[in-house]
Amino acid sequence: MTRLRLFLLILLTAACLPVHGKTVYIDDTLYAPVRSGEGTQYRVLHNGVRSGTPVELLERSESGYSRVRTPDGIEGWIVSRYLTERPIAKDRLNAMEKELERARTGRSELLDSLKATEAQRDELVETKSRLEQRVESLSTELTDLKEISSDAVNLKNRNEELLDTSQKLRNDMELLLAENERLEDKSESDFMLLGAGLVTLGVILALLVPVLKPSRKNDNWA
Repeated sequence: MTRLRLFLLILLTAACLPVHGKTVYIDDTLYAPVRSGEGTQYRVLHNGVRSGTPVELLERSESGYSRVRTPDGIEGWIVSRYLTERPIAKDRLNAMEKELERARTGRSELLDSLKATEAQRDELVETKSRLEQRVESLSTELTDLKEISSDAVNLKNRNEELLDTSQKLRNDMELLLAENERLEDKSESDFMLLGAGLVTLGVILALLVPVLKPSRKNDNWA
């Protein structure tokens, strides 16, 4: 029996201990009056705290009242059943509606972002395709340039060979022209010598013929 009394005393003491710093809400009652004491006979300090208003819980009593502090700084007693540790259904509903609206807004923003991302992806894919085509075109051009460059080198070498050959032919032609001039000069000299020889031979023959011709006088004598 003594233990039971001791247990009840502990429970009563714990119930009467002040509670500091805890936030509770006025329950779904239109207005809850705040009084100066624990009972309806005490003076009303606040005509009525509106439903859903957060107040600071300072103390709970076994009398069914709790001491609270309103947002305006008024401290007094209010019926404990008017208090709840959760926001009222209306406020929770409003909060849920706001949260839903934020979720919808976030979803809309995400959809817009997704569309923008898809557009960017399509643009990147198109850009990648253009770049691949450009790379292929440049590769073809590079191959053609290499071939042209190779042909140019070959043409240069061939041109140098032709220039060398041309120079050699020009030198040979100059030698031939010089030899031709020499031969022409020699031919003219030989011709002149031949003419002079013929003239000399004619003179000699002209002198010898009369001498070698037999005389008619000598023939008659014979």
